[in-house]
Amino acid sequence: MSLVQSVKRKARAAVPPVVFLLLVAYFLWQATQGEHGLREYAQRQQDLIAAQAELGRANAELASWERRVSSLRDDHIDADALDERARAMLNLADPNDVIVLYGTGKKLF
Repeated sequence: MSLVQSVKRKARAAVPPVVFLLLVAYFLWQATQGEHGLREYAQRQQDLIAAQAELGRANAELASWERRVSSLRDDHIDADALDERARAMLNLADPNDVIVLYGTGKKLF
């Protein structure tokens, strides 16, 4: 048997295991580093935690606004408080209101 034939036979015998090892290495790489791998899974878990925290903040803000708006419904509204707040925001006065003017000695601005 010649040396060339011996090398060819050993090379032919080594090809299937090498191909198999390369295939296994490819799948291991994809399982850890790929688009759906372990690193991306960990990143998605962090994104999920951040999104849940944001959802909690949004729900708290929604509850706050619902409490504020519920006092404006017809069965809960206080007409005097509404009138007082509207006049303060619009800088208006009722003709029956008592207005106290500040002295001119101090500048307000």
